[in-house]
Amino acid sequence: MYEEFMMDDAEICVVAFGIASRISKNAIVEARKKGIKVGMIRPITLWPFPKDVLNKAADKVKAFLSVELNMGQLIEDVKLATNCKKPTYLCNRTGGVVMSPDEVLKSIEDIEKGVAVEW
Repeated sequence: MYEEFMMDDAEICVVAFGIASRISKNAIVEARKKGIKVGMIRPITLWPFPKDVLNKAADKVKAFLSVELNMGQLIEDVKLATNCKKPTYLCNRTGGVVMSPDEVLKSIEDIEKGVAVEW
């Protein structure tokens, strides 16, 4: 199961679940106000992983951003699901402290500007 958020014309696809997805939605709304075409695919179930929808998105978007509260485990699933068709970036935090929407927004803006470092 999954949810799509503002993916109709998205050029950047955020992938996030749980609390990270709620934070990402706020960042996406702010990015849209700045003219950045970004959307989100939120896995509701991690098994089975929504690989078909991510693979289909990889044919439309220019990049993926994995937003997660761990060491990058989700980004591996994103890269596998998309067959590494597009650059994939990571915005993460560990230690029980959640990131702010501003941190996610900065990652989105860095991808848009072409200054983000691919994972």
